[in-house]
Amino acid sequence: MSLAGVVAALSVAPAAALSTTLPLWGLLLALLFSAAMLARLLWSGHTIGTRLRAQRREHRTLVDALGTDTGDHVRVLAHPTPTAYCLPGLRRRVVLTEGTLAALPPDELAAVMAHERAHLRARHDLVLEFFTVLHRAVPARLRAAEALREVHLLIEVLADRAARRAVGPVPLARALVALAAGSHPETTLGATEDRATTAARMRLLTEPVAPPWLRTAMVVFALGVLAAPVALLVVTVG
Repeated sequence: MSLAGVVAALSVAPAAALSTTLPLWGLLLALLFSAAMLARLLWSGHTIGTRLRAQRREHRTLVDALGTDTGDHVRVLAHPTPTAYCLPGLRRRVVLTEGTLAALPPDELAAVMAHERAHLRARHDLVLEFFTVLHRAVPARLRAAEALREVHLLIEVLADRAARRAVGPVPLARALVALAAGSHPETTLGATEDRATTAARMRLLTEPVAPPWLRTAMVVFALGVLAAPVALLVVTVG
């Protein structure tokens, strides 16, 4: 919804410019409206991107100083609570605690590592950042916090499915339960989540993979939702 709203707002000026009946003052208002939306979008991207990268850089420095380097960008922290997460970026890190290593057998630990590496490989952080920027760019009364939570949940499910393909569903499910009591910094991505989110992820993992025709239909539907406000705008202004 936020994406559709932003695209529609940015399209006001081009649609007005194409109109042959709109008066000059209407065209100026349209230009100002689209310019204001563009300014909000750029400011949101700047502030969120700057904050995320600064906090990740600071946390990475702390993890490198306190953690044990086990190779392949993995750091182990001396903490008893089972926790696992990753720090994305050019200097990526997978962070585990000693509690994780003590609590998980090899197959469950492999599931956790597959989950974290899926986050890093697919750059899920950029997907979440993109939708966070859109969420913050629109006025507060138009934001849908539930939609942003769903994006976060679906990103975790994508990593879960990669882990399931690598090691199977049983080790992954056991690992998720073992890590449910842990936590991770807001600016990181991790297998560790609260119990409610973990339960939702496990329910989604039990669902069969959607057939190709349904996935295609959902993409078409999403594009339709995105295009509908712009199409209505063009018809109205024209």
